[in-house]
Amino acid sequence: MSSARHSQDNTRGPKPPASERARSDAAAPTSVTAATSTSVAAATPTRTAAATPATGQAGAPAVFAVRDLWKVFGPKADRIPGSPEADLPAAELRERTGCTAAVRGVSFDVRKGEVFVVMGLSGSGKSTLVRCLTRLIEPTSGSVDIDGESVLAMDRSRLRELRRHRAAMVFQHFGLLPHRTVLDNVAYGLEVQGLGKARRRAKAAEMVAKVGLTGLEHRRPGQLSGGQQQRVGLARALAVDPEVLLFDEPFSALDPLIRRDMQEEVIRLHRDEGRTMVFITHDLSEALRLGTRIALMRDGRIVQLGTPEEIVGSPADAYVRDFVRDVPREQVLTVRRAMRPVRPGEADQGPALAPGATVAQAIEAVARSGGPARVMDAGRCLGVVDHARLLDVVAGLDEPATATAPGVPAPIPGPAAPAATHADGPATTRADDPTAPTPVDPPATTTDAPTPDPTTGQSPDQNPVPAPEPPGDGTESAAAAGTGGRG
Repeated sequence: MSSARHSQDNTRGPKPPASERARSDAAAPTSVTAATSTSVAAATPTRTAAATPATGQAGAPAVFAVRDLWKVFGPKADRIPGSPEADLPAAELRERTGCTAAVRGVSFDVRKGEVFVVMGLSGSGKSTLVRCLTRLIEPTSGSVDIDGESVLAMDRSRLRELRRHRAAMVFQHFGLLPHRTVLDNVAYGLEVQGLGKARRRAKAAEMVAKVGLTGLEHRRPGQLSGGQQQRVGLARALAVDPEVLLFDEPFSALDPLIRRDMQEEVIRLHRDEGRTMVFITHDLSEALRLGTRIALMRDGRIVQLGTPEEIVGSPADAYVRDFVRDVPREQVLTVRRAMRPVRPGEADQGPALAPGATVAQAIEAVARSGGPARVMDAGRCLGVVDHARLLDVVAGLDEPATATAPGVPAPIPGPAAPAATHADGPATTRADDPTAPTPVDPPATTTDAPTPDPTTGQSPDQNPVPAPEPPGDGTESAAAAGTGGRG
């Protein structure tokens, strides 16, 4: 079934009777139980990561459960997944088979109430992926479940129900009907559902007010700015009260200031309603700002999946590390990463910070108080952050010694160890750490070497070094000072 045909199904045809929906429900197979741990992309069947990211939705059930999903375009596409050609680079795969693998063995869960962001450069497969969730694009292989029901097993009537009631999409290109007013555009999805005119207009007016367009109800799309048009698209999606909102790069065509306003709108809606959202973007700052968890894609695969803090603080490979290189770490990482153990007398003094406070907030608190700040949770002191630990985080000196496997998010580390081992030298310790081992002086040597001359610092058997000439007018020494340390 083509995507165009699905799009028509989304907007046409009567609502299927309840008896038909009941038969579809009975016929639809039940998926495997959704794992609560993070699932990562793999070319093999379903794999789940051992560690669960520390998010507020970690224990929530999965709304979408995606397992080993492939989408291949081209002749005999169904032969590619699981074949020797499946792991070929995109160019070589295209040359050998004439096929393009847009999504390669992707697995993940979208938990109830979270904003799940899929991020990547153009051509990484993110937009194809989100369209596969509701079969606007037919997957080649794998499984997609929503609330335990297989999307791939749904018939046409069940798919219409999914798209009309359970999942709504906000597109990059607004798709507004130019001959209809704002109010009628917002009410369009309700009209397709068969809702009466008075009820759908009342509901549409409520959504118009929710997205801040009160007073513009009777304007047409051509009379609105880009940001206002996108708000109409968002209101139209909200009007059908979907379980999941799908955003496909909705703000990429907007000016920076309008884009920021729309991001604030999404944050507010999520805070007020707790609605599950899947958000597609190529903008890293947008992903970090909106996402509860982020899946970073490259060439159709998920190379890392985790919280914003995990993505920035523990990049899985060189690609992710380069991707986040310019991110201000202090704006993303939290004080958990900078904590050290509490010393005697510190648990009851100093400013208090929540465990979710950013390093930037902690820096301000420490600067204002002039001393360490406490990390408090439910009246209990978890640890302390001071200027040295905070600077280490900002400078990236808190990096873990071992690399994280691609696709598997690293757990947020606790208090840093007192000694850090470096590849190019011995372990180093911090002078302010009471648990650091006491330095041991090197053993004294018992050689019969002659005593150095106190004037020159040389032994009598060494060749004398000429004394330095006194500086002339000062320009030579100034020039030397200006270049000191560069050689």
